[in-house]
Amino acid sequence: MTDVESHYETDRLAQLLRTRYECLLELRDLGRRQMELIERGELAALLDLLTTRQRSIDRLQRIERALDPFRDQSPQQRRWRSAEHRQQCAALIEQCQSLLAEIIAREKQCETALLHQREQTLALLQRMQTASNVQGMYSAEMDLSGSQINMLSEG
Repeated sequence: MTDVESHYETDRLAQLLRTRYECLLELRDLGRRQMELIERGELAALLDLLTTRQRSIDRLQRIERALDPFRDQSPQQRRWRSAEHRQQCAALIEQCQSLLAEIIAREKQCETALLHQREQTLALLQRMQTASNVQGMYSAEMDLSGSQINMLSEG
């Protein structure tokens, strides 16, 4: 492999890492927005956001597949334009790892918030059902009492 070819390879790696970083930033921001929508109970907007988020996840998966050939390479054998270029890529990898950890933590928070909201909604529905049942029983009792009164007053 010539120096030109190896530079091209590391340039491609650097570009993929930058694209991965940008995609992770987008996913982080979408995760923040997702939490806001969950907290406000805006389910229609949340569903739209989840659709957008899925497209970003699909994009990230394509980037990861493009990075696969580089995973098998020894980093020491790659030829870089400069030591600075290599350090920039190494820093980008660390930033990506940090973003990924933040995204995963936010996702767990969102899941917990959604479960909590679901439990609250279920509890509210149960209280409404109980109130409806009580109201129905009360109405039925009133109907029975009313008809007894009507029968008694006719005689």
